[in-house]
Amino acid sequence: MIEDPAFGPGTPEAARDLIDGEPLPPRLSQVFKSLADNANGPVTVRQIRDALGDRSFAALLVFFAAINLLPLPPGTTLVLGLPLMIVSAQMVWGRKIAWLPQFILVRSVQAEQFRALAERFIPRLIWLERWIKPRFWPMPDRYDERVIGLLALVMGTLVTLPIPLGNWFPALTIALSGLALSERDGILLGVAAAAGAFSVVLIVALAGTVNYALHAVAAWFW
Repeated sequence: MIEDPAFGPGTPEAARDLIDGEPLPPRLSQVFKSLADNANGPVTVRQIRDALGDRSFAALLVFFAAINLLPLPPGTTLVLGLPLMIVSAQMVWGRKIAWLPQFILVRSVQAEQFRALAERFIPRLIWLERWIKPRFWPMPDRYDERVIGLLALVMGTLVTLPIPLGNWFPALTIALSGLALSERDGILLGVAAAAGAFSVVLIVALAGTVNYALHAVAAWFW
C-alpha cells in the first residue's frame, strides 16, 4: 500500500474537501492511489477511465501525458500520442464521457507493474498537487474543457512528430493542462499555456535544425 501523510485528518488535504462547505471530488493522486492499492489483477485502461468518473478527461490527459514523459524507445511516441489526440478531440467536440477504442481500453499492465509505476508517479503528483488549488479560473465551465482540449490536441499532434526530444515539452504542457482543469487552477493553466508556446518554438527550431542537417548531408554526398 502506498502511504501518504498528506491525506490524514487535519491536513490541508482534508481541509480542501470542505472549501466553501462543498465537498470536492478526490484529487487525481487519490484516484490512482486507490487503483494501485486495490489492484488484484491486470489493470486495464477501461478500469482507469471508469475509476476517474466525471473527471475522466482531465485525468486521462495527465495519465497519457505522464507516459510520454518517460524515456521511451524511438517510434513509440506515435502510438502513445494517439490516445492524447483521441481524448482531446472529444473535449473540443464537447463530449461528457471519454470514449476510447476497444484496442486501447483492453490494454493492461500487471498489478505489480502498476503499483511500481504508481510508487514513482504518485509522490511527484502529490508534491505538485500541494501547490494547486481552485483560483483565478478564467473560463466558464461550459467552455473550459473545449479550450483546454484544443490546446491538448495541438500538443498531442506535436507529441507524435518524429523529432528527437521534441515530445517532452508538449507532453508536459498536456499534463499541466489536465491538472489545471482538474483543480480549476488558473495560475497553473497560465504556466501550461507558456509551456505550450515554448513547445511550439522548440519544435520549429528542432525541425529547422534537422532540415538544415539533412540538406547539409545531402550536399556533402551530392
